[in-house]
Amino acid sequence: MKRLCILLFSVVCSSAWADAAAPVTTRWTLLDQFEKAYTLDDSARVVLVARSMSTARLVNGALEEKQEGFLDARHVVYVADIEKMPSLAKMVAVPAMRSAKYRIMLDQTGRVASRYDGDRETVQWLDLEDGKVIREQRFSDAAALQSALEALPQ
Repeated sequence: MKRLCILLFSVVCSSAWADAAAPVTTRWTLLDQFEKAYTLDDSARVVLVARSMSTARLVNGALEEKQEGFLDARHVVYVADIEKMPSLAKMVAVPAMRSAKYRIMLDQTGRVASRYDGDRETVQWLDLEDGKVIREQRFSDAAALQSALEALPQ
């Protein structure tokens, strides 16, 4: 019995040590509206997450007058969570997104957006440092989001 207890204790401890030693990965890869892969890296300073059509429209409203490359120059990554969008709607919406002057990472399964505790009513703004979230803001107004984006250094 004593040996069994020691064996169980050592297995539990080694499992806990392995979990503690495993790095928490903040990296992810998604396809954009052109089906080109993007992997989050340390150069990204901000991740914008839109989880609904209304928040996606808000982002579009903030960016519609901006020149191509505006987000890239500021190291901003835009993620659209389209997991809850019906398949038929995706067949229409994704090709329509190709007219945007900015890259949209499409989270088709919600596996990326779900990492960040957000809601479907606001655009989530995540400030990153070395790939890790250091601060969060939420926007429900396109003008406020546009001002915040314009304030980012290039």
